[in-house]
Amino acid sequence: MDIRTIGRRLATVAAVLWAGSAAAETVLVHAGRLLDVATGKVIADQTITVTDGRVVRIAPWQATPPDARVIDWSRYTVLPGLIDMHTHVADGYAETDDPAEALKHDADDIFAAGSRAARATLLAGFTTVRDVGVYRGLSDVRLKRAIDAGSIAGPRMVVAGGYITKPGGGGSVTGAKPGTIIGPEFRIGEVRGAAAARARVTYLLGHGADFIKLIATGAVLAVGSKPGELELTPAEMRAACSKANRLRSYCIAHAHGAAGIIAAINAGARSIEHASLIDARGIVLAKANGVWLDMDIYNGDWIDTEGRKAGWPAEYLAKNLATTEAQRQGFARAVKAGVKLSFGTDAGVYPHGLNARQFAYMVHYGMTPLQAIQSATIVAANLLGRTGDVGSLTPGHFADMVAVEGDPLKDVTVLERVKGVIKGGAVAE
Repeated sequence: MDIRTIGRRLATVAAVLWAGSAAAETVLVHAGRLLDVATGKVIADQTITVTDGRVVRIAPWQATPPDARVIDWSRYTVLPGLIDMHTHVADGYAETDDPAEALKHDADDIFAAGSRAARATLLAGFTTVRDVGVYRGLSDVRLKRAIDAGSIAGPRMVVAGGYITKPGGGGSVTGAKPGTIIGPEFRIGEVRGAAAARARVTYLLGHGADFIKLIATGAVLAVGSKPGELELTPAEMRAACSKANRLRSYCIAHAHGAAGIIAAINAGARSIEHASLIDARGIVLAKANGVWLDMDIYNGDWIDTEGRKAGWPAEYLAKNLATTEAQRQGFARAVKAGVKLSFGTDAGVYPHGLNARQFAYMVHYGMTPLQAIQSATIVAANLLGRTGDVGSLTPGHFADMVAVEGDPLKDVTVLERVKGVIKGGAVAE
C-alpha cells in the first residue's frame, strides 16, 4: 500500500470519527442574542434550527408548532462552541507535582480520569479540543473514540497519540526513582535521528493520531529539561513534518526557546505551542510563514500560586517564573504584529474546566474581546482545518454552541460562567 492510499484511508476514518453520532431529529434553539463571531454583530431573538446535529437555518424567532422541541435560551447570549487548541484531557492526572505520575496508573485509571476531565471541559463550553500529547501512548485515541461513540460525554477531540521527543526529553516520563522500569507504552515517540522520526510519525498516524506533536525544546514541567534549549534536531523535525504532510497531516511544535521556535517554523510546523521566549525574528518568521502561535498565557499564574502552595518542585517554579512574563510580552508583540494567535491553555496543568480564564488575560495583553473570542472559534477552526464543521454558528456547521449571561464583547469574563452547552444539537449534562 503506497503513502497516498494510507493518507486517503486515514482521512476517511478521521472524518467518520469526527462526525460522531447525532440524533435524527429537529431541534429549535431560541437565542435571546446571537453573536456572529466573524463580524462581532449581535442579533436579537433568533431561532437556530438544528437537524441531525447540524445547523440548517437561522431566522428571527416566531411562534412554533406545539410539538416542536425547543431549547429556551432566550435569556442568554449564544455563540459557537469554544475550541481549546492546547489541552491534556486524556492524560487524566497531568495536574500533579510528580513528574512520574503517569507510571502510577494503569490504562483504565488513565481512561477514567480522562473521562472526568472530558466532561468538565465540555460543561465549561469547550465543545472541541486539540489534545496535544499523552505520556501513555495512544490513551488519547481511546478516549476520543469513546466520546465519538457516545459512551462518555466530552468535546470533539483531535489527538496526537504521544510525543515525538528525544529520549529523556520534555516529552518523556522523567523524575522516576532509579531502577524504575518505564515500559514501551511510555516511550512511543522517542526518536534518535531522522529515520526514527519518520517511522514514529507513520506509526502514530497509522494508529489513530490526527497530527504530530514535536518536543522541539525543553519543558517547564519536566525534570532536567531546559525550556530554552533545542532538544530535537532540525533534521529530525524536518523529517517528521515532511512525513506527516505526505500522510495528509501536519506537525505542531512545543517550543519555548527563540532558536527552537525558529527551527520548528523552518521545519514546517503548523503551530508553535507556548512560544514563551519568542524574539522579534520569530514573530516576523511566524507571520511570513502563516504559522499560528498557541500561547498559554494564563497558567503561569496557576503554577506559581497553587503550585507553590502544593510544594511543587523548585525547578518547576523557577522555570515557570523565567518564562511567564516573557511569554506574555511576546504575546502582546505578536498581537500588534498581526500574527495568527489561537486559543490554547495547557489545560491539565490547572484543573480542567477553567479554560475560559485565559480570555481575560488575552484581552489584558492586547486583544479586543472579539479577537479573543475569535481565537477560540473561527481562528482555531482554521488551524484545525475544520472551518466547515466548527467555530461558527451558520448553516452546515455542527450545532455546537454555548449560552452565557451578559455581553462577552463588553465583559469577556462572562465566558467563565457558562449557563448552557449544546454539542451536536444535544444539551450537555
